[in-house]
Amino acid sequence: ESATFDVSLIANPGTATFLAGLIVGPLLGLSFKRTLQVFVQGLWRIRLSVTAIMAMLGLGYLTRYCGMDATLGMAMSHTGVLFPFFGTLIGWLGVALSGTDAGSNALFGSFQAITANRLGLSPILMGAANSAGGVMGKMIAAQSLVIAAAVTGQDGQEGTIFRAVLKHSLGLAMLVGLLVLLYAYVFPGAIPSGHHYW
Repeated sequence: ESATFDVSLIANPGTATFLAGLIVGPLLGLSFKRTLQVFVQGLWRIRLSVTAIMAMLGLGYLTRYCGMDATLGMAMSHTGVLFPFFGTLIGWLGVALSGTDAGSNALFGSFQAITANRLGLSPILMGAANSAGGVMGKMIAAQSLVIAAAVTGQDGQEGTIFRAVLKHSLGLAMLVGLLVLLYAYVFPGAIPSGHHYW
């Protein structure tokens, strides 16, 4: 597997948001210089969090390239019939750590497929479980907490916000895990086989 890091800046949603901000700032009465100052000030406020988020995304590539995901897949196959539940929680953990569903899929996508194949489960279901569980981890992800605190003027209160939403996040992830268990064993016919393209 080639170790390439794709930096597609034009296709990145952040680029479109930045460009929209540069256009909208002057339309709302800010000078172009002041618009850039606001951007730089915002970047400075979240510099440590951005560094942590970049490290988490880098970790996703590291786990895949070093074979850790395959090793984890072998270990998690011992959870047996409960893997659909635990696999969903792994997706939740991935988004909580990386901040994005894409980051969680980078961290644990191949792990989910390896474990699903080993247990005779649908890799499509477990890939979807990784994403669905991951969405429940978004509210406790570092970048979500930093943005919430910055936007509401509660800098330094990320820990308080985290503690307030953790139980909701985990409860919803467990509910999604139970739904994935139902799809795996009660409604397996509802899972696309991968042979049909829409």
